[in-house]
Amino acid sequence: MHLRWLAFLAIVPFAGCGFIYKVDTQQGNLFDQASVDALKPGMSKRQVTLIMGSPSVVSPFDQDRWDYVSTIRRGRNKMESKDLVLSFKDNALVKIEGDYFPEDPDQLIKDARKYKRQYPDEKQSSEDKKKKQQQRGGGDQQG
Repeated sequence: MHLRWLAFLAIVPFAGCGFIYKVDTQQGNLFDQASVDALKPGMSKRQVTLIMGSPSVVSPFDQDRWDYVSTIRRGRNKMESKDLVLSFKDNALVKIEGDYFPEDPDQLIKDARKYKRQYPDEKQSSEDKKKKQQQRGGGDQQG
C-alpha cells in the first residue's frame, strides 16, 4: 500500500510539466491576411500603425524599417516563425516583404472547436435566429 502512495506522489509533480498536454502558443504580432492586404504603398507610418498595430522591432539604426515578428507552436510541433518587414521612405510605405500567417479557415475552425469556442450565431437556437430575422425584416418595412 505504501508503495502505491509513493509511486503516486512521485508521478504527481510531473502532471503539470507538459507530458500529458501541450497548449498552443502564439506570440508576437498575429494578424490576418486582410490587415496585410489593407497596406498600400504611400501610406504614412501612422496609417500603418492603425491597421497593423505597433511593430515588434524598430531598429534604432534604421527608423524606416519595421519588423512584425510572430511565432506559433501548435502542441508539440515545431515552432513556426514569420517575419513581415515594412520599409518606409520619407514617412511613406514603399515596400512590403516577408511572410505571415495567412488565415487557414479549416485550421481556425478546428482550433475554435478544440477550445469549445462558439461564435455568436452558433450560440443561438434556430428559433431565436428566425425571430431576430423576422424582427429585422419587420423593422425595415416600418422605417
